[in-house]
Amino acid sequence: MHLAYPAVLAALLFCTGLYGVLARRNAILVLMSVELMLNAVNLNLVAFDVWLRDALHAGQALTLFTIAIAAAEIGIGLAIVLMVYRNRGTSDVDRLRDTAERHESGPDTPGGRPAPNHQSEVTA
Repeated sequence: MHLAYPAVLAALLFCTGLYGVLARRNAILVLMSVELMLNAVNLNLVAFDVWLRDALHAGQALTLFTIAIAAAEIGIGLAIVLMVYRNRGTSDVDRLRDTAERHESGPDTPGGRPAPNHQSEVTA
C-alpha cells in the first residue's frame, strides 16, 4: 500500500479535528475534536512505521503512549467539564469565557480584584 493513502486520511482527520476545536462551542465536542486530532497523529505514526519497516516498531510504541495520554486527557477533561457544568450550569465555551471576563472586571476595584477587608482583624 502506498504511503499517500493513510497520510491523506490522517490529514483529513486532523483538519476535521482542527475545525471542530476552532468552531465548536460545547466543551465536550472540543475534547472529541482533540481526540480526532490525536488519532490522526496515531495513524501517521503507524503508517510511517510500516513504510520505513522499522525493526523496533518505534512508531507503534509511540502510538501506544499517545493512546495512554489521550485516555488520561479525556478523563481529566471530562472531570473538569462536569465540575464546571455543575457550578455554572453550562458547558458552552463562549459563555464560560464571558463569565470569566466579567468576574475579572468586577465592580469592587478597577482591576477586578476584591477590595481588601480590614475589618476582619480582631482586636481584644
